[in-house]
Amino acid sequence: MKKLVLLGALALSVLSLQAFAAEKPLKIGIEAAYPPFASKAPDGSIVGFDYDIGNALCEQMQVKCVWVEQEFDGLIPALKVRKIDAILSSMSITEDRKKSVDFTNKYYLTPARLVMKEGTVVSDSLDELKGKKIGVQRGSIHDRFAKEVLAPKGAVVVPYGSQNEIYLDVEAGRLDGTVADATLLDDGFLKTPAGKGYAFAGPAFTDVKYFGDGVGIAVRKGDALKDKINAAITALRENGKYKQIQDKYFNFDIYGQ
Repeated sequence: MKKLVLLGALALSVLSLQAFAAEKPLKIGIEAAYPPFASKAPDGSIVGFDYDIGNALCEQMQVKCVWVEQEFDGLIPALKVRKIDAILSSMSITEDRKKSVDFTNKYYLTPARLVMKEGTVVSDSLDELKGKKIGVQRGSIHDRFAKEVLAPKGAVVVPYGSQNEIYLDVEAGRLDGTVADATLLDDGFLKTPAGKGYAFAGPAFTDVKYFGDGVGIAVRKGDALKDKINAAITALRENGKYKQIQDKYFNFDIYGQ
């Protein structure tokens, strides 16, 4: 009888531990300064495509989401010191970042573009950028691209802490333009009053060396969380939830090919 009681107690203990583990929240790092993917509503809450996708993934995995705001260039360091468990902040999957973190499969894919004064002509050679001040978000793939591709063409690359700061300086005339994700630029700047008189300039940039294989969710090296998130992404694509969220923000298939 004592053995049965002991076994029963051990079983309850294991179940309790499993329940605790299942209820452990998933801490997700995000920079809320990247509309329409993530930004702040007037009441201070986070809104956007990334935020909605993250919440849907957590619901699919049956875990609680806890969002941790962080400047973009501090996200990977925060992941490494376990301040967060994952990064869901429009982070492109690149070979350079793969050295530090593991990535899930993509959850969207869009090209990078330049935005400059309407009517500005920029050919495929990019020679017209000589002497032009181009703002980029520090630590982003566009930062590296601008320094390695635009700077050799004579562009003056100016790094900023956030894309919103760049918009302010473009509007004020302190910058000639910016390079960033095309969807971000369209929704976050061109379609706003501040973007009046500006337009896309030059070609679309899709070089895998800089822009990788799309945007994924970063986790620590070797973390089994990657497989769980991949399964959840697949489930959202199959059950229609992904399209429901996508259609809330975009009028095209942002997942890509």
